[in-house]
Amino acid sequence: MLRPFFEVAMLAPGRQLTFRRVVVGHVLFVAAAAWVLVGSGAAGGLTTLGYVLLSLAMVEGAAVIGWRLTQLPKSQALEFLLVSPVQPRRVFAAEALVGLGRFALAWLAALPVFLAMLLFGFVAPPDFLPLFVLPFVWGTATAAALTAWVYEPVLVRRLGELLGLLGVLIYLVVGVLAGEHLVQWLQVLPDWLGRFVYDAVLFGHNMNPFGVMRYWFAPDAVEWIAVERLTWVTGVGLGLLAVAGVRAAFRLKGHFHDRHYGGKSSKGQGTRDKEATSFDVSVFPCSLSLFPSYLADRPLSWWAVRRVMEYSGRVNVYLAGGFAVVYSAYLVAGDAWPAWMGRLVFQLFDQWGGPPTVATAMSVLAAVPAVFQFGLWDSTAQNRCKRLELLLLTHLTGRDYWHASLAAAWKRGRAYLLVAGLLWAAVAISGRVMWWEALAAAGGAGVLWAVGFAVGFRSFATGYQTSGLASLFTLGMPLLLYGLLKAGWTTAAGLVPAGLCHLPVSSGVNWGWAAGMLGWLALAVWLTRTGLANCDADLRAWYDANQGKKAEG
Repeated sequence: MLRPFFEVAMLAPGRQLTFRRVVVGHVLFVAAAAWVLVGSGAAGGLTTLGYVLLSLAMVEGAAVIGWRLTQLPKSQALEFLLVSPVQPRRVFAAEALVGLGRFALAWLAALPVFLAMLLFGFVAPPDFLPLFVLPFVWGTATAAALTAWVYEPVLVRRLGELLGLLGVLIYLVVGVLAGEHLVQWLQVLPDWLGRFVYDAVLFGHNMNPFGVMRYWFAPDAVEWIAVERLTWVTGVGLGLLAVAGVRAAFRLKGHFHDRHYGGKSSKGQGTRDKEATSFDVSVFPCSLSLFPSYLADRPLSWWAVRRVMEYSGRVNVYLAGGFAVVYSAYLVAGDAWPAWMGRLVFQLFDQWGGPPTVATAMSVLAAVPAVFQFGLWDSTAQNRCKRLELLLLTHLTGRDYWHASLAAAWKRGRAYLLVAGLLWAAVAISGRVMWWEALAAAGGAGVLWAVGFAVGFRSFATGYQTSGLASLFTLGMPLLLYGLLKAGWTTAAGLVPAGLCHLPVSSGVNWGWAAGMLGWLALAVWLTRTGLANCDADLRAWYDANQGKKAEG
């Protein structure tokens, strides 16, 4: 049974091309990260490299494994497998093993980089476990957990968001506001309860992948404790992979029915009609001046926004926004920050780059939906052909597609830009930078977002998948910016899109930043004009070239 799934995964031209891009990008990124963080002799380089590899594994695991599994139920062709003698659970297991194998091959492709670090004495043989094995395990566990989360019924996901919001509040109060003064805060509680809370916080702080990575490379780490923590956390990752995988396998059929046969009653239809009539108020409640007020007359825009917000990621916004509010208050208060409230977390962020780094990260996250074009993309060329077969018969123009793409990208990413704006306002009010430097950083974030959107929309029209570009925006650009800043090349850093919103509030505006602003803004304008002018023709050309082709997986 497994052989056909593996053959399609490795022989289908589309999936083969995507896999090659993932492997090449993975090797180049790991090599660049190792050179910047370890080869340059930076303090704490191995720890930071471990953090980067953990983050990379989670992103790649979600992209290589999770993306395929979450897109699988969207295709009605799956129904033929679900009614065949092949059980749905076996279908899921086969697809999951295919994704796991592809992810393992991509991860192993960077093995020469680790061997080179071992050869030149940057790492010891035992370091192979936290730098290579631990990220791989948690990358697969993240993919399985996200897939299981997507497969859950709507009610379960809503309850999960409430629990996530509660977790964010606990983190902000315990980990940020209390911080190093947590013991003093807990003294107001009964002794047994205070001790329990303290032990729970300490356990959560240490017994997670990033905590294990931090302790493994700490100068005062005890070897047997580091090995024990690594063993336990790796085991937890494997357990999460097994539990989430089994849950997703049993929910595949139910999730398929929810997507294609649920909510078909007149009551559900009435709810959707009500949502449609109130669209112009609900989509952009605070941004009507930036977009036309007749969004209700743009059904493609309405559909794109509804599609992109199916999994809105509100918990991430809660976490980023909550921390930004507290961090901004700390920046504005300065020396007036109460002595009984924590400072250690903020001091750590100041060591990692402070508000410029955090605001830049938020700007990059805001640009990712603009590059990905979540609202208009389909999971396969076959599904895209089916959709275009109808859309191209209408009177829709390139401007309608552009507006729909813009509405979806802005809806998904605007919250992160607001978080970044709050931090820039805080550093300006606190006197750390001049107000015009904060405005320059905000302008740089706008150009960054515009470039991402222009590239994404142009790629949508021509049929080019932007997953690689989105990965470059998310991981490649920040790493390149970090390397340029560590090397002292601040002028060259201004030519990197991520540097447009970082330099004004970190090292000041220079001619490299000005040249980067003009160059990237000109590119965004040119791509936008070209995309608008050629969108309809490009879509029709892509449809003509792909319609009737054999599905490529």
